[in-house]
Formats: sequence, C-alpha cells, structure tokens
Amino acid sequence: MKSPRHIAVIDIGKTNVKLALVDLTTVSEIAVVTRPNVVRPGPPWPHFDAEGHWAFLLDALGQFHRDYGIDAISVTTHGASIVLLDENGDLAAPILDYEHDGLAETAAQYDAIRPPFEQTGSPRLANGLNVGAQLHWQFQADPELHARTAHILTYPQYWSHRLTGVVANDVTSMGCHTDLWRPLQGEFSDLVETLDISDKIAPVRKSTDILGPVLPKIATATGLPKGTPVICGIHDSNASLYSHVLTQKTPFSVVSTGTWVVVMAMGGTETVLDPSRDTLINVNALGEAVPSGRFMGGREFEQIQKGHPVEISPADVEWVLDQEIMLLPAVDPLSGPYQGMEMRWHGAYPSEGSGFRAVALSYYLALMTDTCLRLTGADGPIIVEGPFAHNAQYLAMLQAATGRPVLQSLSSTGTSIGAALLFVSDIEASKSKSIEAPETTLQMVAYAAQWRLRVERDLA
Repeated sequence: MKSPRHIAVIDIGKTNVKLALVDLTTVSEIAVVTRPNVVRPGPPWPHFDAEGHWAFLLDALGQFHRDYGIDAISVTTHGASIVLLDENGDLAAPILDYEHDGLAETAAQYDAIRPPFEQTGSPRLANGLNVGAQLHWQFQADPELHARTAHILTYPQYWSHRLTGVVANDVTSMGCHTDLWRPLQGEFSDLVETLDISDKIAPVRKSTDILGPVLPKIATATGLPKGTPVICGIHDSNASLYSHVLTQKTPFSVVSTGTWVVVMAMGGTETVLDPSRDTLINVNALGEAVPSGRFMGGREFEQIQKGHPVEISPADVEWVLDQEIMLLPAVDPLSGPYQGMEMRWHGAYPSEGSGFRAVALSYYLALMTDTCLRLTGADGPIIVEGPFAHNAQYLAMLQAATGRPVLQSLSSTGTSIGAALLFVSDIEASKSKSIEAPETTLQMVAYAAQWRLRVERDLA
C-alpha cells in the first residue's frame, strides 16, 4: 500500500463527535468539523445518536475528499461502550449511554459474577462504565436481546464495521475497564463465559490492523476511491499515548485530557493499584499493560466554570496563592481518586466568572492529576495532551506539584493525531514544549502541600 498522506479520523468523544483530516507530512490537522454528542432519551434506554452521527460523518468525509483528498480512514472513540449487532450487521439494540443510572437495578447481581480486580485490572465503576455491567443489564432489560445478538464490538470498531463490513474488537478498547479482558495475559476474562458470549464477541485485533477497504456503497456515497483503507481503530486515551510509546524513553507519563482526564504511566515505579481510587490497568496499542488513573476533569471544569470565559490576570494568581483559595474534591463524586467525597471551597468563595475561580479550578484539576500520577507510580516527564495542554495555570501547578518536567503537546488534539499515526511505521517524536517555571513556583509548591493536607483531613 502506498504511504497515505491525508488521514480522515473519526474521533468520537463523550462530549463531541469530530471528523479531523490529518496531514501526515506535517503531522497536523488541516480540517476539523464537529457536532455535539447528544444522548437520546430512549426508548428503550438512553443511547447515542448513531444514525445522526453516521449521516454527519458521511457528509464530512465527502466534503473533505472533495476539498483535500482522503487516502485512508482511522477511528478513535471514548471507551466504556459496547455495540451489539444482529446477524444482518445492524444494531440489535441502541448503543447504551454508559452514564445511565438504570444499571443500579442489577448492580448487586453483577457484582456477584464479575471477575476480581487481580484478573482484569478493572475497578468496579459507576453506572455502565464497566462494559460487562452494560451487557448484564441489557440482557435482563431485553430478554430477547442475547439471542438476537450475533456480534459484540467495542465502539471504535462499530464505525470501522460500518465502513468496511468487517467485525472486530481492538486490544485498547477491550482493555479499557470492560471486565472482559485479562491485560497481563492478553486474553478474555472469565466473564465472557459467564455471560455466554464467547461465540458472539468479535476477534480482538491490533489497533494498527487494516480491516479492509471501504464498502462500495460508502465509496459511492462519499466519492472516496473504492480501495480506501480503514484501520481497526483505537481507544481515545491510547491514541494520545501511541506516538509516545514508540518514541519516548521510559519512564514517562501521558495525561490525556477531555471529558475524562486519563493518566497513563509508562515504566514508572512498581506499585499496587487501588481500585477504590479509580486506578486501573489500561492496554496500549502494543498490547502492553499500562497502570492508569482517571477522573472526569473536563466535565468538572464545565460544572464549575459554567460557560464563563477563562480570563486570568497575574493579580488573580497572586490572590489565590496568598489567600489559599482552594477547591477541594470531589466535584464529581462518582469517579476519580476521591469517590464519595463532597466538594467544598476553602477560603474566600470565588464568584462565578471571576479570574479567582478560574485559577482555583485550574489548580484543583492539576492537583487531581498529580494525585492520579502518584497513585500509578508515575515517574519522569509528564506530557499533557488535549484541551488542558493550553491551560497555563493547570500546567504550572502540575509541574510545581509533581516536581517533574511538564511538556505541553502542541497538537490541537492528541487523539486525532495519534489515531492517524496508526498508519505510520516510522514515527517521529511528537512536538511538545517544556513548561517554564513561573516566579510563583515556590508559592505553588506550598499551595499544593496545603491542598493535599486538607484533602487528607477530609478523608480521615
């Protein structure tokens, strides 16, 4: 296959659906279009708008090809989602939104059958964040669904299937706290047999495998050449990690930011992960187990900032540090390292839209990230991908709190670039910039220590 230049990347996050066109000669995005990932209420349950997304993606693929030319297609999506297809390759049921709280109905039953953390590296998470819990609940909510299901696919491979007709799973999505995978052995967990889906679950492929060319009907609808290759696809946080796995010397860690902040520690200090702190084992594109921690940082940012623009002055920073204005965990008490704790403000309450609030919020997010790094045994440089890579206060506090170099990724979205690089065999190190320590570093170090102390007191 001729080395492709323009890679169209289907990039589906929990908040937005994107199509990005990545130019591999410059390793940059030259076009991006988005639509909100609005959850439809049902029936039969809250679900993703698969058909709306598909119409949007086909239209955008056609437009990108007319404007630039598309050589190949890659796919990356959020994790914690599973797709059930019938024997015709159509949806056997709508794709369940993993935040649906209806799964509480069968939580106790599921807890009795799920494999232990020692087998899967997957903690018990809220609602449907464990894919096994989704399957267990759906099969009970719709008693005919199990028989109707012919193929079970992880989310990136659903879109690859729609493009190629090939059914597959990829190792990174299967290894994303599904309860269905043994990350250390690279094989299915006991739960596959327990749920009686061993004959339904699609084969697990490498993220870099080419599944096939686009179907003739896709070529007709978009104008793409009939031989346009489609890659298997990858979990979004692992897309952010991919180029670094191939180019960085361990130890290092990558912080993938978006709706979720996911910390992935490569070659760090060996440590015992605590599933109650939302630490887990992810699986990278090479099939390697990666100690990880996470919290819903993007969602927390939205909850506290409430749409106000982030305008920060040096006086705002000085005031927050001098007065020790702190946001303490947890804004989202259902996930992250401080589950079950209620957020509170320490010091003067910063009004909505104020610079004080934006600074304190950025520091909170950095210190939550630092907590995840500590829990996963991370060491070495810290590379920040995604939206938080452009938050100067977040980066400065993260460097002060960890005492390690922080590198700002210069790509506009690590996920799309990483997914495009699946087509490249010889990858150059990702472009990044070291963060310079501000004059307030010593104050920030002291602030971080006080934040940790207050959190520990709240935990006690």
